[in-house]
Amino acid sequence: MGRQASPSEIDVRVLPRPGDSSIHPVEIGAAPWQNRPPAGLSSEAMTFRRWRPWLVPTFILANIVLFAITMFVNDCPKRSPSCVISFLGRFSFQPLRENPLLGPSSNTLVKMGALDVSKVVHGNQGWRLITCIWLHAGVVHILANMLSLLFIGIRLEQEFGFVRIGFLYILSGLGGSVLSALFIQSSISVGASGALFGLLGGMLSELITNWTIYANKIAALLTLMFIIAINLAVGLLPHVDNFAHIGGFISGFLLGFVLLIRPQFGWITQQSQPPRYHHGSPKRKHKVYQYILWIAAAIVLIVVFTVGLILLFRGVNGNDHCSWCHYLSCVPSSRWSCNSSPTYCSASQSGNHLNLTCEGGSRRSQTYFLSNADNDRIQELCSQLCS
Repeated sequence: MGRQASPSEIDVRVLPRPGDSSIHPVEIGAAPWQNRPPAGLSSEAMTFRRWRPWLVPTFILANIVLFAITMFVNDCPKRSPSCVISFLGRFSFQPLRENPLLGPSSNTLVKMGALDVSKVVHGNQGWRLITCIWLHAGVVHILANMLSLLFIGIRLEQEFGFVRIGFLYILSGLGGSVLSALFIQSSISVGASGALFGLLGGMLSELITNWTIYANKIAALLTLMFIIAINLAVGLLPHVDNFAHIGGFISGFLLGFVLLIRPQFGWITQQSQPPRYHHGSPKRKHKVYQYILWIAAAIVLIVVFTVGLILLFRGVNGNDHCSWCHYLSCVPSSRWSCNSSPTYCSASQSGNHLNLTCEGGSRRSQTYFLSNADNDRIQELCSQLCS
């Protein structure tokens, strides 16, 4: 099915700039609907319930705990003589030339559930499409993603509750993993930003489908589009998994039409009044265009997920059918290369001496005083040698 994934290269999923949640309706449900609404919202936004967020903080805690467990499993002093911040003991970080994000080795990430296409397709390990969402390549990586989740996720959960935001987060992360696996097959991938881009996509479709609750509609739309464009542009840098970002965004955008639909203000008003005060014909709960968007998005979502999963488990490499798509994840320049060819080493053992030669382009060689090295140890040394 395509090239063997190399554990020495990691494509991380980052969302370096939190979305500006001030464009989203958040001051809702606390004041009477007759009161003047906050700036940027129409009076309809005042009628919706405000939830107490707990799921997003739980997600943040889970990501931090899993990163700590990953570092414990990594145990850098046991595998490398030049760990970063070595006084942390087994929680110290891999050498910067191997992992500049201050984190574990790629082999440890694979053990913990990173997205490795060869293992998903040929090893029947489809669960990696979900577990990779909860792993991070380093302190810098997890800090950027968790700050983004804090700023974006808390406000969305306050507005729509934990059930809908939970589904939006998980399914968007899955969508990001599927698209990433179809196009990035020479390296592993970890990170939560596919799910985070899904939250941004959901914000955009929520703005469209609930258009009437915004007073400054065009300003809100342009602001959100600018934030999305900036974050997608960051994904054009090398070793950033922009396919996960794009897949998560598309999934979240479609899910937003399905999960984040709001009823009409007139319908809510009728529901809160005694029957004798009703005037005119009953109001519909949703507008016609909301029903159309809901149905269309649900159909497209099911088709996209079904086709994507079928192609993935059949071993299809998306790059074979789209010669320019790789530019969506990395644009080469004079300052960096987008080469992601697999890295591997040739090894020979002579007594207590292990001789390794990097075959991934650098052709560096080094001899290690090591007897009876297992495959995992050889892969660790190969990653360090070729990085």
